[in-house]
Amino acid sequence: MSYAADFMAEVKARNPGEPEFHQAVQEVVESLVPVLEKSPHYRKAKVLERICVPERTIMFRVPWIDDKGEIQINRGYRVEMNSAIGPYKGGLRFHPTVYLGLLKFLAFEQVFKNSLTTLPMGGGKGGSDFDPHGKSDMEVMKFCQSFMTELCRHIGQFTDVPAGDIGVGGREIGYMFGQYKRIRNEFVGVLTGKGIKWGGSLIRPEATGYGCVYFAQEMLGTRGETFKGKTCLVSGSGNVAQYTVEKLLQLGAKPVTLSDSDGHIYDEAGIDAEKLAFVLDLKNNRRGRISEYAAKYKGAVYEPYDASMGFNPLWAHKADCAFPSATQNEINLADAQTLVKNGVYLVAEGANMPTVPEGAELFVEKRILYAPGKAANAGGVATSGLEMSQNSLRMNWSRPEVDAHLQTIMKDIHRSCVEAAAAYGMPGNYVAGANIAGFIKVADAMLDQGVV
Repeated sequence: MSYAADFMAEVKARNPGEPEFHQAVQEVVESLVPVLEKSPHYRKAKVLERICVPERTIMFRVPWIDDKGEIQINRGYRVEMNSAIGPYKGGLRFHPTVYLGLLKFLAFEQVFKNSLTTLPMGGGKGGSDFDPHGKSDMEVMKFCQSFMTELCRHIGQFTDVPAGDIGVGGREIGYMFGQYKRIRNEFVGVLTGKGIKWGGSLIRPEATGYGCVYFAQEMLGTRGETFKGKTCLVSGSGNVAQYTVEKLLQLGAKPVTLSDSDGHIYDEAGIDAEKLAFVLDLKNNRRGRISEYAAKYKGAVYEPYDASMGFNPLWAHKADCAFPSATQNEINLADAQTLVKNGVYLVAEGANMPTVPEGAELFVEKRILYAPGKAANAGGVATSGLEMSQNSLRMNWSRPEVDAHLQTIMKDIHRSCVEAAAAYGMPGNYVAGANIAGFIKVADAMLDQGVV
C-alpha cells in the first residue's frame, strides 16, 4: 500500500463512523505526498499524525427550559484542533446534524484555512445539536446562556476565540457574549461576530461572501478576465450567499439562483440590489423561506428540493461561475458533471467542503478554476482575526480599512496557493496549493515547539 493509503487506513480505524473527517483528511494527505517525499523530516516527526488528533476535545450537557416549561437537553462540543500558530479560532454551529465527527472535520479544515490567512490563529470548531429554527428569542437566549455557562471555562481571548457558523448569527453571539461577560466579569474579545456597538468589526457579516468573490476575481485575473457580464449560480441564502451576491453585483456579474433546505429559486433576469434587499429582510429578520422570493417576483421560478432525485437542479442552470455557499457535500459527482457540461469554468466554495471528492477531482482534471473552501472562504475567519486585532487595540477601523485588509489577505492567499502548487509540480491546482501552503506553516511551527 502507498503512504497515503496506509495513513488513511489508520485514520479510519482510530476515528470510526466519521465520514466527513475521513474525507477532509484524505484530500489533505493526497495533496501532501510530494511534500512529505521532498521533506522526510515531516514524516519522521509524525507532524501529520499529530495534526489529525485534536489537542483537546470538550463534550458537555446543555440543559435548558423551553417556553412550555419543559426541560430540554442538548449536547455541546468544542474541538480545539491545533494551536501551533495562535489561539484556537473557528465557528460554533447550531444544527441538528452536529456531532463530533462533523466538528472534527470542520476543525481540521480550519487549521489550514487559518494558516493561509497569514494571521496568528490556530484551528478549532464547536457547536451543538440544538436547532434555533422555530425557537423563540427567549428559548434561544436560554439555550445560549446554558451553553456558554459550560463553554466559558474552556475559551478566552488568548486561548480559544469562537465565532458564528450555521445557526449562529448576531443574535446568538450576543446572548453568548453577555453570559460570558456575566460569569467571567470581563469585557474582552472572546467571541467574534459581535455587534458593531460592542466590539464588532465592520465588514464581518459580509467578509466570507466578499472574500470568496475577491478570491474568484484573482482566479479570473490569471486568464485576463473579470466578472463583467458573467452569469453566476449561488446556493444557500444565509450570510455567505447574501454577500456573495452583493459583491458579484458590484463587480458587474449576474447572480441568478439562491436556495435553502426546501428548494431553490432561479431568476433568469438576475437577482438585483432590490431583490437582494428583499432576501436579506426575508432571511435575517422574518426568517422565512426562499420560496417567498418566487411569490413576490413573478419572473422567478421556485423548485422544491427532492433528495431522492440524486442531484440538485440548482446546478443544472447554464452559467459561467458557481458559488456553493450552503453546506458540506452539496455538489455530488452528477452535479459536478452537469456544471462542467453546461460551461461553468469557475467554482469558488463559500461553504466548507461543499463538493464531494469525486466532484473536486473532476474539476481539477478538467482544469477549471476551482477554489476549495479552505482558501476561498477564508475571508470570514480573516476578518474575525481583524476583529480580534481591533479588540486588542481598543479601536474600530473604518469600513474601507477593513475591506482593504480583506482584499489584501485574499490576494495573498491566492498567491500562496498558486506558488505552492507550482513549486510541487501541480500548476493551477488550487486544492493542492491551499493544502501545501497551509500545512507547511503549521508543520514548521510544530517542529519549532517540540513534541507537544
